[in-house]
Amino acid sequence: MATLCLALHANGSIQKQTIPRSMGQLKTSISTPLKIFLIFLKFISTVSVFGKSNEVWVEGEGMIHAVYFSKDPYGNWTVSYNNKYVDTETYRLEKQRNKPSLIPAVEGDPPAVLAALTLNLLRYGVANKYLSNTIVFEHSGKYNSVAENWIPQEIDIFTLKTLRDWDLNGTWRRPFTSRPKKAPGTGELVIMGADGKKPYYVVGVISGEVQDIYVFSIHYPSILKFVSFLPSADGKRLIHKADLKYNVILDDPLVVDVGRVIKGGPLIKYEKNAFARIGVMPRFGDGDSVKWFEVEPNCTFHIINCFEDGHEVVVRGCKAQASIIPGPDLGLNKFQWFSQGFMFHNSHHENTSESAVGDGGLFTCVYEWRLNMETGEVKDRNLSGTELSMEFPMINNDYTGPKHKYGYTQVIDPVASSTCGKPKYGSLAKLYFDEHGHDSTMPMKMEYHMLPPNNFFTGATFVAKPASVEEEDEGWIMAFVHDENTKVVVVDAKKFEAEPTEN
Repeated sequence: MATLCLALHANGSIQKQTIPRSMGQLKTSISTPLKIFLIFLKFISTVSVFGKSNEVWVEGEGMIHAVYFSKDPYGNWTVSYNNKYVDTETYRLEKQRNKPSLIPAVEGDPPAVLAALTLNLLRYGVANKYLSNTIVFEHSGKYNSVAENWIPQEIDIFTLKTLRDWDLNGTWRRPFTSRPKKAPGTGELVIMGADGKKPYYVVGVISGEVQDIYVFSIHYPSILKFVSFLPSADGKRLIHKADLKYNVILDDPLVVDVGRVIKGGPLIKYEKNAFARIGVMPRFGDGDSVKWFEVEPNCTFHIINCFEDGHEVVVRGCKAQASIIPGPDLGLNKFQWFSQGFMFHNSHHENTSESAVGDGGLFTCVYEWRLNMETGEVKDRNLSGTELSMEFPMINNDYTGPKHKYGYTQVIDPVASSTCGKPKYGSLAKLYFDEHGHDSTMPMKMEYHMLPPNNFFTGATFVAKPASVEEEDEGWIMAFVHDENTKVVVVDAKKFEAEPTEN
C-alpha cells in the first residue's frame, strides 16, 4: 500500500518527510486555528489596571491537519483526514484547569505586558505559552512539531497524538528553530536556538541516529542585558533559520527588548534604521569563527537555499523591506497598517513611515546575496522583480545545500490581501534561477499556476517523484486550497433529488 499525507501550514512552508515501514512519502505541517475568546480555553486579549495586552496574529495553539492518500493493490485510491491539537505543556495546563490561564504578553500597553510576563512566571514558571504551531519535521524516523519559543513535541504521525517533548535526552532545554535543516548525505540535523539567557545563541548538529549532539555557543554578553526570548548572536535579534554546509545566519533588525518595554515601547519591533547582516559559520565552528557580512536592512523569514559557488556563499531568500511580525504598533489601525503594506505598486518607494511599513513595505521579492569569503564583498540583486510578491518558498529537498536550478513560492494576491488586511496567496510560481532576460539584471524566468477568483493556498510543498534522480523538477506541488465563494441553493421539496431550482 502506498500512503501520502499532506498537512496545512498557515505560517510557512511544508517540509518533505519520509514515513517509515515503506509507507511512501509524507508531507506534514501545522496550522494555527482561529482564535475565539474562550472557546479554546485561552485569552486573546486582557484588560487590567495596567492597561491592555494582546496576542499577536501568529500566536495560537498548534493544530496538525493531515490528509492521507492510500492506494490498494488494485489501484484504487482512498483519502482520509485527521486533525488534532499539539499537546504542549501549557496546553495541558489550561486543559486541566479548564479555563484560560496564561496572560497574553507580547503586544499591548507596556505596563500590562510587563505585568503579564511577571504574573505568568510567578504562577506557572513560563513567561508565555509554548505554541508549537509552525512546522512538523522528521528526524531519524520520528516526527516533531515545533515553533520558535520552546522545544519540539514528538507526534505519532498516524494518530497525531502528542507522545512527548523532544529535549534530546535532556541536552536541549531552550528554544528550538522551526526551520531545522537536514545535511545532505549524512542525515544529520542542523538546529539552533536563541534565548535571553546564556549562552544566548546556540547551534547544534544532531547525528542521524540521535546518538550524539554537538553544540556550539555564540556569546555577546555586553549587548544582552536587556534581552527577552529569541535573541540572535547580538543578543536581541529574532533569527528564523540557519542553513548549511556553512551555517548561514540571517541577522535582521527584528528586535525583542524588555528594556524598551520598561521605557514605554513595544516588546517586539522591527527597527528599520538598524543594521542587518548575514553570518557564515563553519559547520562545526564557534562564535569566533563566524564571518559577518553587512547588508541592507531587511526582513527575510524564509531562505530558499544556500550553496557555494567558487569563493562565494550564495544565499537566496524571500526579502521584504519591513516585518509583518508582530504587526502594527499599539494604537495604529491594524487593518490600515496591513493594507498599506500590501500596496505593491509602490513597493519601490522609500519607506518613511514611522510604523516601518510604508506603501508596499510588506512586498516580498526573491532575493540573492553573494558573499565573497575571501574579500568580504557582498553582491546582491532582486531576482523576481517588483510585479508580484512571493513568500513561503520550497525546493526539491534533495537539493538542499548544493546549487539548484528551480524553486517554488506562493504568490500573494495583492487585491485580496489589501482588502482584508492579511496575506492571501492566489497562485504559485516556479522559479528558473539559471534563466534571465537579456542580461542578469533582468528578472529570472517564472511560470505561474493560478487559482480561480477567491481561491487561496494555505500551504504548499514539493513532493519529489520516487526514484527520480535525473531531473530536479520531477515531482508535484501539493497544497490545501480554500474557496471563499459562498452560494445559496433553493431545493424544491416536492422534487428533492433534483438539481436545485436556484443556486
